[in-house]
Amino acid sequence: MKDTSQQGKWEYWKKVIVMLCLGWTVIWIYRTILNPILPEIQRDLNVTSDASMGLIFSVFFFAYTMMQIPSGLLADKFGRKSIIIPGFILFTIGAVLVGFSTSLMFILVASFITGLGQGTYYGPAYSISSETIPKEKRGISTAIINSGSALGMAIGLIGSSFLVKEAGWNWRVLLFITAGLAFSLMLVFAKNIKKTAAPAKASDAEQGDAADAQEKATLKRLLANPKMVASYVLYFATCYGYYMIVTWLPSYLQEERGFHGTAIGFAAALVAFSAVPGALLFSRLSDKFMNKKITFIIVLELLAAVMLYLTVSVGTTTMLIVCLILYGFLGKLAVEPILISYVADIAPKQGVGATFGFFNFFGMMSSVVAPFVTGLISDATGSKVLGFYLATIIILVGAAVMLLANIKKTPQKA
Repeated sequence: MKDTSQQGKWEYWKKVIVMLCLGWTVIWIYRTILNPILPEIQRDLNVTSDASMGLIFSVFFFAYTMMQIPSGLLADKFGRKSIIIPGFILFTIGAVLVGFSTSLMFILVASFITGLGQGTYYGPAYSISSETIPKEKRGISTAIINSGSALGMAIGLIGSSFLVKEAGWNWRVLLFITAGLAFSLMLVFAKNIKKTAAPAKASDAEQGDAADAQEKATLKRLLANPKMVASYVLYFATCYGYYMIVTWLPSYLQEERGFHGTAIGFAAALVAFSAVPGALLFSRLSDKFMNKKITFIIVLELLAAVMLYLTVSVGTTTMLIVCLILYGFLGKLAVEPILISYVADIAPKQGVGATFGFFNFFGMMSSVVAPFVTGLISDATGSKVLGFYLATIIILVGAAVMLLANIKKTPQKA
């Protein structure tokens, strides 16, 4: 009986890895499907400003970021499944509305709705993975889950480039297909994710007081721990560079480096393709050398910053492609599993959903800022190069803060 029980648990946590990976795949198909075809959308909606187009992504990520802390707290209180399912329904509705958009304002509202729906995923998803995946396998398992981001990014970038620019599809059809994928995955979640246990039983008054006390204690810990705050800063910096790349790289390649058609999507997708082996390799190493996580994080961040800088500094197309591949191999998707594992190690035992909600909130604030700021830089200078340089500086600052927080020893509680 014991062996049977353990077999069942093993099978479930493997199911969790596959489901969460698929969740990120569909989410990232939506996030990147519009990027290579921004010129077509601009013409269709009669929009002339790059900053205005950047607002489509900034509004989406603003809504996504707003949901991080509430969704984490609600997931801890009501269960992860109870938050993820409504979120994917909202995601489906938002994607359909984006497909029907006839003006910039319409698409901004629809993007906001989609962002709210996707914003319920991060905290509950990593709470489920933290609860079900063995600690010694957490790094590699998180890398596999996160590889869904790379897969979705590749599908979104290449698919939209080919179907719209080469095959002549209307860009709106892609949104309806994505909505269908989101709804299908919602049904998979509804069938397969186990409900988390209800909160401990007590009188209504006692239960309310206990919940309030736990939330306050958890929030205080999350904001008072220097190492946790440093992880917030570093994740902001890491995400800034990544979302600047995700949003504006296709446009940069087309307008400033002479790429055309499907080549735009393939070149941009190199970041995603190279990220998968990088994430699997470095997360496996971090699982093996668990006391070296900070070293892995800092070195990867510094190398990624160098590659980001060189991407717009090198003169040849060949070197540009090499730098994109290396940025993907060493960048956000490679360092994120290690950083998530690190946060899980230092997080309070209670309120795991809130912990990851706070962590992702600070990281995703950059996704609100990066698309719009880079668009403003492009409008002001006629080039996106300074946007890449700014992202490089932000990553270096984040790495320095993380390093300083972990050099200075924090007092241990008795």
